[in-house]
Amino acid sequence: MNVTALKRKPDLTPAKPAAVVALPVRSPARPALWRKAGQGFLTNILPPLIVLAVLLAIWQIGFSGDASGLPTPLQVWADSAELIVDPFFVYGTQDIGLGWRVLTSLERVAYGFGLAAVVGVLTGAVIGQSSLMMRGFDPIFQILRTVPPLAWLPISLAAFMDSGPSAIFVIFITAIWPVIINTASGVRAIPQDYRNVAAVLRLNQAEFFWKIMVPAAAPYIFSGLRIGVGLSWLAIVAAEMLTGGVGIGFFIWDAWNSSRLSDIIVALAYIGGTGFILDRLVGWIGRVVSRGTAV
Repeated sequence: MNVTALKRKPDLTPAKPAAVVALPVRSPARPALWRKAGQGFLTNILPPLIVLAVLLAIWQIGFSGDASGLPTPLQVWADSAELIVDPFFVYGTQDIGLGWRVLTSLERVAYGFGLAAVVGVLTGAVIGQSSLMMRGFDPIFQILRTVPPLAWLPISLAAFMDSGPSAIFVIFITAIWPVIINTASGVRAIPQDYRNVAAVLRLNQAEFFWKIMVPAAAPYIFSGLRIGVGLSWLAIVAAEMLTGGVGIGFFIWDAWNSSRLSDIIVALAYIGGTGFILDRLVGWIGRVVSRGTAV
């Protein structure tokens, strides 16, 4: 053993502090959420805005003459700016904003379309179980679905003797046929393997309906519901023109009688926007229920 190494005194000199090396700091990357939102704006929102601006420009130029019977966009803004800026004003029983009128119409649509959705899905599910019932009922449904909504109005007025229930019935009878037809078609399209699994698991009719039938036929069901909600919105506007009240349909009829074309154009924009939102809402619910298989 080395004796010199054992007698060596330990080095008690404090160690030098470690040098701190500054790393280059990169600028923070753009968040993925903002990048995705920007791409969505460029692909989904910007193109319709450009087309809308071009159409408004064509409208403004094409109807700027004195002999034009329709107002230009600038004239519509000058005549009906309050209806556009403040849709929820209330100055009287009948003098209310278009937002309140749309909500009144939507309330009737909710009753009529909700009833049509429930009855239509259940009826279509029952009829779709039997090919014999499909052959018997399908021609009748195809005939009834071609009847215009206003053709049902005299019958509903005679049956209910009230404009409110009559309008709801018109919505119901107009929207139910595509729901029934599409639901029955979806039930008929369920693979036989699904039915065999239900038989092996000994599912009762209620369990088979909720666990097998609804998920499998959801794309068909919600296709019918999207068609039905569009027809419901068309039906209520047409029915309110004749039954009166404070809905958006009666507002258009009253504006026509008062020669307020600018108000009619604004109301048409409200109707189109509301119908678009209803369609997208039903489509979104369909994608959630069907886990992305419904369109």
